[in-house]
Amino acid sequence: MSALEAAEELLARLSRAARDLNDAYPGIESRPGVCGGEPCIVRTRIPVWVLEQARRLGVSEAELLHSYPTLRAEDLANAWAYARSHREEISHQIEENEAD
Repeated sequence: MSALEAAEELLARLSRAARDLNDAYPGIESRPGVCGGEPCIVRTRIPVWVLEQARRLGVSEAELLHSYPTLRAEDLANAWAYARSHREEISHQIEENEAD
């Protein structure tokens, strides 16, 4: 394998690793069988879309933390980051759940 081929292979692996890191959201998990597989706050069954919809409706972070005693401020920061990066997915989940 030439040096150029080795460098290209390494670059491809680094690119995949960077994408994986970019998709990782600490404190957010999606598991089959938990909230229908929707992204939730770890240690809870609170879907990210529920928090995002509350925020869109004007509920403050303080009110969310009071309403959900298991939530931490860090959880909200993670939820907001996830919602920003997955706007379409979260909006779709909100629409689906409002239709029910």
